[in-house]
Formats: sequence, structure tokens, C-alpha cells
Amino acid sequence: MITNDIHPDLRSAMRRLRLGRLLDTLPERLALARQQKQDHGAFLLSLLGTEVSRRDSAAVAMRAERAGLDPDMRLENWDPTAKVKYDQALLNDLVSLAFIEARRHVTIVGPVGVGKTFLAHSLGHAACRAGYSVLAVRVDKALKTLRHSRLDNSYEAELRKLVAVDLLILDDLASDPMDQNESRDIHEIFLERDRAGSIIATSNRGPDEWLPTFADPVRAQAAVDRFTGNSFDLVIEGESYRRRLKPKPDRPTKPSGQRKRGQGK
Repeated sequence: MITNDIHPDLRSAMRRLRLGRLLDTLPERLALARQQKQDHGAFLLSLLGTEVSRRDSAAVAMRAERAGLDPDMRLENWDPTAKVKYDQALLNDLVSLAFIEARRHVTIVGPVGVGKTFLAHSLGHAACRAGYSVLAVRVDKALKTLRHSRLDNSYEAELRKLVAVDLLILDDLASDPMDQNESRDIHEIFLERDRAGSIIATSNRGPDEWLPTFADPVRAQAAVDRFTGNSFDLVIEGESYRRRLKPKPDRPTKPSGQRKRGQGK
């Protein structure tokens, strides 16, 4: 029988060191250590190793939440039977996150629904696990936020949020025509992050089709040239992946002997 023989002073010390979560299983761990005749060093390593892993996991989860990443869009949840085609060697290289270390960009291009956002967010989760700061935004919402920030003089602060992270994920870039201010905002983001941070941009259009969406041709050429000159292009083709994400109802099974209404009378 396991007894809770933890000294009150030890409890107090562990709580002061913010190790209170270890107290829940400490009696069992002490009993196991005695049975296995672990020395003090091995026991402490095992105990503190568990806490380090827990805190690392919590930190990763917090980074992913702050980044705005979809919790379900992780590579381990990707359906390998999806009828889509892409350069698997390139994706394997991107998963290594060497592009972030080199401050290069990624363009994920393809028709609607093939999994562009899924793969972008998956790379974002991998970056969070590696300790990078990440922010994922839809371009239309980011531009709307920047537009409103001009009214309350918070523009510089909002722009800084987009350029200060290690990895910025811009979802649905160049979906709609942009006005002068929006064109200037995208140009500013690309300019600020050039060789200073990485961007993953998803789009239904190839980079060669982005230029007409800008209101200012000069800014358009400068922004797109900077981006494409330092980016990898992952092209996805195939059927829509979204149907695989569609929730399925839990249908209760009828008892085998249940009769339909009107039968057996």
C-alpha cells in the first residue's frame, strides 16, 4: 500500500519552486524508486525530467494558441490517402525548418480546398515545437486590422506584430484586389521581413498572378520580386481535401431485434 508520507516542509518547498504538480504522483514515484533501489540522483533526474517535459509541452501549446494555429492542422493528422499531388521531397525539406533558419519564404499554391492552409499550419506547429515564434493570419483580416489601426494611431504596433515573429503565415494572399493602403501594407510587410524573417503565403493564384491585385504597380513589382526571389514554391494539385475534414454524425445503431413502425401487426 502506498502511503502519503511527504514531509510538509517538502510540500511547501516544492510549491514555492512551482513544482506543485509533481506532488500528485510523488508518493507513487517514491515507492517505485524504493522498489527499484534508485539512488537519489537517478530519482531526481526522473522526477524533474517529467516536469521539464510537461512544461515544454505546455509552452508549445501556448505558443501555438497565441499564433492562431488550428490545433487539428498538424502533419500527424494529415490524411496520406488524399488525392492530391505535391513535391514530397520539398515538403520533407520544409519540415526540417531550415527555411526559417535561413530566413527564406514559402509559397503554397493550388486550387480551393486542396489543403494549403492545413500544410501551412502544420509547418507552423512544427516551428512552435522548435521554439520559434509564429503568427498565422488571414490576409483579409490582417489588412482590415491595419486599416482600423490608422484611426486610433496603433498602426505601428499592429504592423510590428506581423513583422516581429520568426514565421508569419499569410493565408489567402492575393484573393481580392487591394486598394492603395492595402497594397502599401503588403509591400511594407514584405519589405520589413525581407532577409529578416520567414513568410508562408498560401494562395489560389501563382505569384505571377499577384501583380494585378495591387493598386500600385511599382509597389507590386517591388514586393513580389522581393518575395519570390527568396521563396520555395510548393504547388498542390488534386481533389478537395476539405471533405476529409467534414465532421461525421454519430449515428446510434438500432438493436438487431427492433422492428420498424407498422411491421408485425
